[in-house]
Amino acid sequence: QVQLVESGGGLVQAGESLRLSCAASENRIVINVMAWYRQAPGKQRELVASSTRDGSTNYADSVKGRFTISRDNAQNSVNLQMSSLKPEDTAVYYCYTVYGFRDYWGQGTQVTVSS
Repeated sequence: QVQLVESGGGLVQAGESLRLSCAASENRIVINVMAWYRQAPGKQRELVASSTRDGSTNYADSVKGRFTISRDNAQNSVNLQMSSLKPEDTAVYYCYTVYGFRDYWGQGTQVTVSS
């Protein structure tokens, strides 16, 4: 069983920055993929950014150049640095990982960007 604990959401104005953090409850296991998803009201959950243990990253087109995902493999933690935020980035952001063929999600953290 892996628990993911997120922090760092909040209310900001357009153009500002936020940093989200997520840590897995177990740091003695080897986790390959860690990612951030988001879900806006009335919309499907979508992938924002993902990171593999070897450093490969992937970003949604809508956040390329503005968001940066980073991780600490030893701690099984992942961060999402969000810059130049836009109102359309408003959503609940979820940390995600997969381990032992099971998906694990964080509880979600609200990010609200006002115009």
